[in-house]
Order: sequence, then structure tokens, then C-alpha cells
Amino acid sequence: MSSDLHLAGLSATILHDEIVPARAPWLHHVAKGQTLRIVDLEGNQAVDFLVYSAADDAERYSAQDTVAAQGNLFLRAGTTLLSNEGRAMMTITASAVDYHDTIGGACSCESNTLRYGHHTKWQHACVENFLEANLLEGRGKRDIVSNINFFMNVPVEADGSLGIVDGISAPGLSLDLRAEMDVVVVVSNCPQINNPCNAFNPTPVRMIVAA
Repeated sequence: MSSDLHLAGLSATILHDEIVPARAPWLHHVAKGQTLRIVDLEGNQAVDFLVYSAADDAERYSAQDTVAAQGNLFLRAGTTLLSNEGRAMMTITASAVDYHDTIGGACSCESNTLRYGHHTKWQHACVENFLEANLLEGRGKRDIVSNINFFMNVPVEADGSLGIVDGISAPGLSLDLRAEMDVVVVVSNCPQINNPCNAFNPTPVRMIVAA
């Protein structure tokens, strides 16, 4: 792996560098001022994302506050992720993808059954990944809030309906998030195989923390 990061003028020392396998969960502490880079290694992989305050477990990412503050449903370079306390948690400092989804939610065994049929209930889902990762720090199902779906394409139609369509990412594209407070990042490298969010084929992603 390269020891340097270069995107939008960023050059930094790598503190942590890990490949998250397809369908797997990931949890990591990121200190204030550090940058997390997420790399879509093979393209068109959805990365479900939650972030919690490392100092106060009750403070966590709020989709409602973030969307209301920026007046836009989609997340782009320059977006600040706000907490349920209205405080800045992380800022998207650079993105090689034009926008990211913050309303599509996380797949679950129950939603798979509803959307794709009872035969899919056995399939692994993002909610299970979030539960597995969160248990490492004592959080449970009630701590799973509306999440971000990085690299996922969820267009909003003129009538207000949503769709999950082919992604707009490609192999090697990435985004950078700067921590505005000490945070705990929880990721589900989405295992969904029933819609185009992962090109029907979940693949690994690379998580890099730098300072």
C-alpha cells in the first residue's frame, strides 16, 4: 500500500490501512483532525456508514439535521455531517463521486423479505453488520439510526418516489472525511445482491485513516 494520500491537495501520514471484505462490518476510532478515506476498490460498491461521538455515546449522526442544514438530500464535497446535538461530526473534504445517498437506509432481513420475496430472508444484511460492530462497544439495535450510503445512487423522481439504480462510482474512486470531533465510525460494506447498489456483486473497500 502507498504511504501517501493525494486527493484535492491532501498529503498525509497513514495511521491505519485496512481492506474490509465484501459483506463485512468495520469499526474504528478517528480522532479530531484526522482524515478517513474510503476507497471503492472495484467500483459500484455501497458503503453504509454511521458515526458516533467517542465522548458521548448518546450523540450520533443525524440525517435530519444534516439534510436540513444544507437544504439538500444528497451529500457532496463540503457537506458537514451533523449530530443529533446539531454539532459538526465529520466533513466531506473531497469526493471523486458527485454525490452520496443519505435517505435510502440500510438493508435488513425484514426489508429484503418485503422487497424481494420471502426466499431472501436468510441473506445477510447491513443491519446485522451494524449490530455486530456496535456490540463491540456496548451499543444495540436502538442505537442504529438513519445511515449514509456512500457511493450509492438513490435518485428522487419528480413525484417524490425513490429508486435504487446503478451506482456512479468506478474502481479506485474515493472520498475523504475529516473528523471535527473524536468519533467512532461504524461501516457495513453492504452485502445486498438484489438491487444494483453493488452491481449485484458485493466487493471489498479500503479504509485509510491519516493525520
